[in-house]
Amino acid sequence: MADPIAQLEARIGYVFRDKTLIERALTHGSFAEGRKTIPTYERLEFLGDRVLGLMTAEALFTSFDKADEGALAPRLNSMVRKETCADVARAVDLGAALRIGKSEEKGGGRNKNSILGDACESLMAAIYLDGGRAAVQVFFDHHWGPRIDALKTKPADAKSALQEWAARVGFGAPRYTLTERSGPDHKPVFTVEVTLSSLTPAVGEGGSKQAAERAAAEALMKREGQHV
Repeated sequence: MADPIAQLEARIGYVFRDKTLIERALTHGSFAEGRKTIPTYERLEFLGDRVLGLMTAEALFTSFDKADEGALAPRLNSMVRKETCADVARAVDLGAALRIGKSEEKGGGRNKNSILGDACESLMAAIYLDGGRAAVQVFFDHHWGPRIDALKTKPADAKSALQEWAARVGFGAPRYTLTERSGPDHKPVFTVEVTLSSLTPAVGEGGSKQAAERAAAEALMKREGQHV
């Protein structure tokens, strides 16, 4: 039977010297099932969150040399959010190597954003502890580099950009709802709300429904740190 850890190492392009680190990074709390002697990934997740935050901040600081803190912060938030980490975890099929309990297994734990996002951060911490900054930098550059580069590209249409970004991070399709039509008939004002997964809805206004939808999409993208 194939070793899931060895298979994961092949997918991420890094072989651990200390196998206890990768084992711990893949162990969800449910795997212990009451046995306190089994270490889980929680401590590694704590460290991995900081490693990811620092590397992302450095990358954004370098890539957007004219942006102030107010412009950098939302971009950073979008790069370190749980959904982005879960998306990276799916890209390397991290779920297949997770050590989880039977109940969590039945509940679809291997594909939950919360678990995959935490495990991705713990994996980064494990790589950092085992191979140092250079090793985890390779992992970061491969998976976050293209996402940061995408922030530099100005999309032709905000609605298309939002749909592409939503698909890329696993949010599903955006939904647009006309919430109000005001103003005189010769100069109406349309108000549209766009909803996407668990994110807070965004609102846009325009002289047509289509223009209001584009404004709503642009508002949501800007709020989430995506370049529009």
